Amino acid sequence: MTAGTSGLTWAQLRDLKCAELEGAADGWGKASNRADAGRDRIEKQLLNGLRETEQGAAADAAVGRLRRLGRNLQYVYTECGLVRTALNSLAHEMKAQQRSLREALEDAEALRFTVHADGSVTYPEAGEGLVDGKPLAGGTASVGAAPGLLPPSGLVAPNPHTAKAQDIADRVAKAVRTAAEIDWRFAGILRKLKAEEGLTVPDRTWTDAAGDAAAVRDAARGYLKSGIPYEASPAARREWWANLTDEQREEYLAVYPDLIGNLDGIPALIRDTANRDNLRLLIGKLEGLEGDRAETQLAGLREIDRQLQAVRRPGEPPMYLLGIGDEGHGRAIVAFGNPDAARNVATYVPGLNTSLDKEFAEGDLKRARDTAIGARYYDSSSAAIVWLGYDAPQSPDGLDSLDVMGDERAERGGHSFNSFMGGLSATNEHDDPHMTAIGHSYGSRTVGAAAQQARGIPGVDDIVLVGSPGVGVDRAEDLGVGRDHVFVGAAENDVVTKLPSKHQSAVGAAGWAAAGPVGSFLLGEVADQGDDDLWFGRDPASRAFGARRFQVDEGPQLVSSEGVSLDAHSGYFDPTRDSVSANNIALVAAGRPGKIKSEEYR
Repeated sequence: MTAGTSGLTWAQLRDLKCAELEGAADGWGKASNRADAGRDRIEKQLLNGLRETEQGAAADAAVGRLRRLGRNLQYVYTECGLVRTALNSLAHEMKAQQRSLREALEDAEALRFTVHADGSVTYPEAGEGLVDGKPLAGGTASVGAAPGLLPPSGLVAPNPHTAKAQDIADRVAKAVRTAAEIDWRFAGILRKLKAEEGLTVPDRTWTDAAGDAAAVRDAARGYLKSGIPYEASPAARREWWANLTDEQREEYLAVYPDLIGNLDGIPALIRDTANRDNLRLLIGKLEGLEGDRAETQLAGLREIDRQLQAVRRPGEPPMYLLGIGDEGHGRAIVAFGNPDAARNVATYVPGLNTSLDKEFAEGDLKRARDTAIGARYYDSSSAAIVWLGYDAPQSPDGLDSLDVMGDERAERGGHSFNSFMGGLSATNEHDDPHMTAIGHSYGSRTVGAAAQQARGIPGVDDIVLVGSPGVGVDRAEDLGVGRDHVFVGAAENDVVTKLPSKHQSAVGAAGWAAAGPVGSFLLGEVADQGDDDLWFGRDPASRAFGARRFQVDEGPQLVSSEGVSLDAHSGYFDPTRDSVSANNIALVAAGRPGKIKSEEYR
């Protein structure tokens, strides 16, 4: 094979002007930025102004058209950004092959070799014969040829230039061959980066956009992805982002919104921007898939998207999408209020049966919203977050229904939760913000696992546990914030707060296998009379645990004339169903724990 077999010659590779590719990339970048600026103006100025000044059918129609235009501009922003990064990545990879070629040509020049158009290398006579002492004849090394060998007689030494010439010929050929492969690969990617004709961007186009983004991500792996500091601390990631150029940030947001949006240590406004784009790409991706999992997550994503686009009521805090993903049971982190600007930041970790579905998007987001609104009543500089950054146990789900009885998911979730909280601490604008970790149900076990790591939960001052089956420790002081900073709410009729201890593991497991938490509770009551141990350790609502128990409504009875109800487990955050509990949680979140209403220990 010669260097020119692929259609590209070494001379063409040498003379390629990568600056022109980068200049074209800059042009696409400007188009992407203009589309983004247009979308931003629509969402932050035109829509808000229209809502405040106009009402009626005409105004509603105008809002619909503006939203559609905003979505179209979002698509333009995404696709133009992908073209820019594809061109920059092409230039980046081509430059690497140009360097390899240049080094080979410089070696040839230093040795006074001649590199021919076909990539073969001619070298002069050198050395001396074993018999007559005369210089050995020169020759030509072609691509792929074996280096010179001693003849059978062993009487003639090889020309010392032979192996060097062969090495140069092979390096020239490799650079040209690799450049041709790069050119072919990016040509295919760029051909696919095109939209349907017309002014409308249908949902199926977003499915194509998700595929486009995946292709460019794969191609830009060495150009961009390798630079992301995955192993660094959240504070170091914040510094990395701050030190990037504007162009670098724009490219990361266009090509890797999923990575930047979910990277702890990146500022909240940036994560929100990235995740809103990634949300559209995820919706497009899942719309192109079949199956219950895709359908379930798609419903959750669409509901989150609907809320992000909804009109904010007076006094309602703005939403920030700090994380989104479809791995496992799904990921979603949503803040109400800017957690970087707030003095008080509370993060709520949900538990059993939580996954990225419509129920989560409606119910768990409301819990965080209600907490934020309640906390802002006491201190306007407050924000609340719902953190679904782990796979909570699902029940009933075949054998997986027993996952809730184990610690593994809590331990893994605890590591992820600490990374997230470390990110909040790194990006918050206040010197010493007040942070609260709130764990509900199995989420309290996850918070407990996070607190038991070497340095506890980064930045957290207070811990709130509601509906808890235990947290993995027997004393409040073992959670790392001091017993006076651990707060517990346990409804009298909440069966999860009365699960049997592991001393009655056989009974508890039998009950769980038979009927989930209800069966475990009923059987456990028989074997666990007078015991304040729960499945994951000491009952947080007990005197022996030592936390500060606050008042909550007792909740509906487990069994009544209306049947079996687990509603007592889900009302802690709801200001309508349990105003006392919701207010107590808000007081802790706002840094006003001295005003909570206390409850007697169990």
